[in-house]
Amino acid sequence: MKIIILGAGQVGGTLAEHLASEANDITVVDTDGDRLRELGDRLDIRTVQGRGSFPAVLRQAGADDADMLVAVTNSDEVNMIACQVAYTLFHTPTKIARVREAAYLTRSGLFNNESIPVDVLISPEQVVTNYIKRLIEYPGALQVIDFAEGKAQLVAVRAYYGGPLVGQQLKQLREHMPNVDTRVAAIFRRNRPIMPKGDTVIEADDEVFFIAAKAHIRAVMSEMRRLEDSYKRVVIAGGGHIGERLAEAIESRYQVKIIEMNPARCRYLSENLDSTVVLQGSASDRDLLVEENINDADIFLALTNDDEANIMSSLLAKRLGARKVMTIINNPAYVDLVQGGEIDIAISPQLATIGTLLTHVRRGDIESVHSLRRGAAEAIEAIAHGDAKSSKVVGRMIEEIALPPGTTIGAIIRDEEVLIAHDDTVIESGDHVILFLVDKKYIRAAESLFQVGLTFF
Repeated sequence: MKIIILGAGQVGGTLAEHLASEANDITVVDTDGDRLRELGDRLDIRTVQGRGSFPAVLRQAGADDADMLVAVTNSDEVNMIACQVAYTLFHTPTKIARVREAAYLTRSGLFNNESIPVDVLISPEQVVTNYIKRLIEYPGALQVIDFAEGKAQLVAVRAYYGGPLVGQQLKQLREHMPNVDTRVAAIFRRNRPIMPKGDTVIEADDEVFFIAAKAHIRAVMSEMRRLEDSYKRVVIAGGGHIGERLAEAIESRYQVKIIEMNPARCRYLSENLDSTVVLQGSASDRDLLVEENINDADIFLALTNDDEANIMSSLLAKRLGARKVMTIINNPAYVDLVQGGEIDIAISPQLATIGTLLTHVRRGDIESVHSLRRGAAEAIEAIAHGDAKSSKVVGRMIEEIALPPGTTIGAIIRDEEVLIAHDDTVIESGDHVILFLVDKKYIRAAESLFQVGLTFF
């Protein structure tokens, strides 16, 4: 595909990196020449310096025959105008825009071809908020992903010494839990993927990804590790967009406190949130944390946009007795450094957002794409179409499908039913199929399974 990306910031840069490695024709536009040079040196892409909403700049970037425009600059307005220009002057088929301001997002009918022609809206803050909310709902999970509107979930947990399944073969999961159907989609051991088979033995410290119907997730988690008590007391450091949205989403079920430095922002938060306690001060102020009984907090979330401040306040909170610590980290180089030590979960906003973008770039009918283990693996929800003649998957048992190396089918969602994949499960047209890839170089091959052949038409 020929794709123009406006904005070479963290989201744009990460997206260019993902797409360039998949043999797409990528052009990145930004006003910052240094940033473009740095990207151009690293990746096989074209770069154009200029303002992405200007028609001449878009033409220079190749908008005349581009398949897709992805506008992810820091300005909502530039992103929206760029989509308008691409639609009116260049008839670009797919236009994706990052829009952060709730003032735009809450107006229905604003984004369509008659008004502002944006095909897909992305709000990174909302994506990250939902991501954190799911982690709060499942204490002990490293990652939680919804498929088919939450009917099935993929959960990553770290297997603990003394867990019922540690030291046992995977096929014994079935004996332990005769009434629960689940499937281990992948195991990462010392950062290397292992393809799970019936005789694979789970070791302590393995990162285990399993898929199950939403109702069974807790039961399966308890096999891997001691189930943790639900969280009650939540402390959020940083009352920006993500901090505010998260507090709003969870304050009816948890006791929430927000620590925010800016006095004007504190006033705004206290007026707009119902039961959240808003504290003005620094989250790395030891006395403030002690005074607010941080040792009683079930979870401390560092959500400012300053990586160093997030890391330091998280380390301090953990040292002072917070039970769990989650931290937003924008610099990908830091994520692997800190996760799993004092900091329980490091969240990379760009990787959480990238999945939403990749969904629209994939071939075949792809419903959603999720980046796992900080981009090392990928989970894809694809929809099967056609019949046994025109499709490579419909009407076939899973053991008959020629899956690429390192790829497993974890589950199938048929109407309201979640079917965990077994070798003799037959795929029907309209099924949502959850695929798990531990080696991303086979993504194209996996997608091509879901492209319908010509005989279908």
